[in-house]
Amino acid sequence: MTDSHARTRVKVCGITNPDDAAAAVAGGADAIGFVFVEGTPRYIEPEEAASIMHALPPFVSAVGVVRDLDVDGFCEIEQRCPCPLMQLHGKETEKTVAMCGPGVMKAFRYDDATIRTQLDRWSNVDEVDALLIDGSDGGEGRAFDWDALGVLTDGYDAKPIVVAGGLGPENVGDAIRRLRPYAVDVSSGVEAEPGRKDHARLAAFMDAVRRADLG
Repeated sequence: MTDSHARTRVKVCGITNPDDAAAAVAGGADAIGFVFVEGTPRYIEPEEAASIMHALPPFVSAVGVVRDLDVDGFCEIEQRCPCPLMQLHGKETEKTVAMCGPGVMKAFRYDDATIRTQLDRWSNVDEVDALLIDGSDGGEGRAFDWDALGVLTDGYDAKPIVVAGGLGPENVGDAIRRLRPYAVDVSSGVEAEPGRKDHARLAAFMDAVRRADLG
């Protein structure tokens, strides 16, 4: 959790083309995300992503999203597109995650029955730089019980918390006010179609984040 005066960072995920990356940057995004999970609607070849990443301005970062790779597969993707942060969005073991780190963010689905265990589990892996809590298991985003998560994360400072799943311009402010996360992650909530961003919705999302940070 952040304090009430901290600025909420924004990651715009599922970027597949330079125009959408430019719109995210123009709106004030702190990071853009590339999905390296083949067979998904937002997949991008690592080499294409690398060309977009290398054109990013200073202080805007890139995050590569992978799922259920072994260490060799992870390293292959990382070599093809060396993102500063890699997001592991599957059922990876602690050993695998540790071997892929540092410079990794561990993502997992919110579930009332397992959330406390998941927080404890990944907080104890030194190589994990941040935790992304999602409303889905790597599919289309769904919002979840932010109030229930807030009870567990109030005062939690072991790892930065990133909230994802079902966020859009209409509800991201509410999520920020309830949770005060380190960052929010948006993908389908600012799309015209899978893999293509709606630039007006993206701008509205960024405005909603800024308004929420003001109180």
